[in-house]
Amino acid sequence: MSGARTGGRVLADQLALHGCELAFCVPGESYLPLLDGLFEHRERIRVITCRHEAAAANAAEASGKLTGRPGVCMVTRGPGATQAAVGVHTARQDSTPMVLLVGQVARGHRGREAFQEIDCDRVFGSLAKGVFELDDPDRIPELIASAFTLAASGRQGPVVVSLPEDVLAAETDASDAPPYVAREPVADADQLGELAQLLQAAQRPFVLVGGGPWEERSAASLADWALACELPVGASFRRQDTVDNRLACYAGDVGLGINPRLARRIDEADLLLALGPRLTEIETHGYTRPVAPRPHQTLVHVHPDPDELGRVYQPHLGILAGVGPFATAAGEALRVRGERWAGWTREARADYEQWSRPPQAPSDAQGVDLGHAIGVLRDELPDDAIVCNGAGNYTVWLHRFFRYHRWGTQLAPQSGAMGYGIPAALAAQLVHPERTVVALAGDGCFQMAGQELATMAQEQLPIVVIVANNRMLGTIRMHQERRFPDRVFATDLVNPDFAALARSYGAHAERVERDHEFAPALQRARDAGRPALIELITDPEALTPAASIAQTRAQAQAAARAS
Repeated sequence: MSGARTGGRVLADQLALHGCELAFCVPGESYLPLLDGLFEHRERIRVITCRHEAAAANAAEASGKLTGRPGVCMVTRGPGATQAAVGVHTARQDSTPMVLLVGQVARGHRGREAFQEIDCDRVFGSLAKGVFELDDPDRIPELIASAFTLAASGRQGPVVVSLPEDVLAAETDASDAPPYVAREPVADADQLGELAQLLQAAQRPFVLVGGGPWEERSAASLADWALACELPVGASFRRQDTVDNRLACYAGDVGLGINPRLARRIDEADLLLALGPRLTEIETHGYTRPVAPRPHQTLVHVHPDPDELGRVYQPHLGILAGVGPFATAAGEALRVRGERWAGWTREARADYEQWSRPPQAPSDAQGVDLGHAIGVLRDELPDDAIVCNGAGNYTVWLHRFFRYHRWGTQLAPQSGAMGYGIPAALAAQLVHPERTVVALAGDGCFQMAGQELATMAQEQLPIVVIVANNRMLGTIRMHQERRFPDRVFATDLVNPDFAALARSYGAHAERVERDHEFAPALQRARDAGRPALIELITDPEALTPAASIAQTRAQAQAAARAS
């Protein structure tokens, strides 16, 4: 489109042109011309008004995870932008395509610390993949196309675009840019041949998958290849939906609370193929599994960002490739028979089967056993249900005992951000209205985004929210008990009646205090046809599936006496 348009209308037209169908925002006067431009696209682009900018940014990040296209978030300058920064950080750590549009003061006011002025380049420079400012209305199509291309290409990530309000208000006859095209590097044939030779020589190979951008087809290609070659596959932190957890090749998640037998298996591997992950602190157990910078295993690292290969780990073979193109190429060029390691893979699967079976709760346990609750979810939810969570010790039960069957069914922040699961569920239900969406949150995690129940009610989204209420910040309490036993401080929570709070938003709500009450409550929540919340009263003694507060404290005290 060409002809005189306001900058806000041009920007709105570019969003539509680049395929944006969903955007999350908290409205601000600094970008009113953009909102006015979006009015013309109201049948094509659904704009969701969240109650907090952090939730809007997290929802946009989650939509980017699910679609592989940049999630879009719009916030005002100053407080709006800084509150959205948590979502930008998650998008960066999780390699998620996202575009954050930030209202800005007029160009003539810049540098005077005008009302709510921030320097987006300095604020977001270390968080975002790129930061742009629309300093000329004639260049809006060019810069928005650049932002989308950068966000979606290579190692995907967040891009921040600053929108001076006078640029949005000015008129321009700029022509639209062509739709952006995401670009992924393709594996070199010679390197695939070298990897084939390494596989031929291996006795105990292990594949660690993660990163992205994955999609249904590439995840299926990976699974077909791993099954054909009988390769054991582990999922990096919060990437468990990359491989169907029911498959014989799946060996478990390589994240927090890793199965000790799986950890030993990675140590004992002679060939470690890292397909997609950056090899972060979490999945490498503080850069010790494998040992940085030069592992004792033969390390093959496949990643779409050339700056990542060799940055922390020095691989024997670094392959610059997107995970999708590599998975396809592996299925065609790396069909290596797995007789030598077939037993190794079967043992890895057996270890996972045993580890992922919820144990019996202690006889003196109070309230709902989270292991039982996750078992019910595993049995009752359909294969394509999307399960969302934030951060906290409650997630250890979820990651260990739930089983993900399809790509795109796990939304969880690798950044470890609390308050993520509720807005992620918003995005999931909007992207996939036909699917079951469940958000699992701890009591502390929920209260960072619980106001988005109002957004769910306004948009009539039948999301099921499950709040595990143990009346404390469990993860920090665990660390306190380990390091400072008998000196607990600042981790207790006095909570509201979560079920009553949810009812005030118009949601179906129940409080569950015993194991046998959960399954029927879950069914009623799923049948409610509107937002639903189930509050689980859990035992504060249960820090993890394997340790209570008393046990953790006793171990710390014994260690202190021994030293």
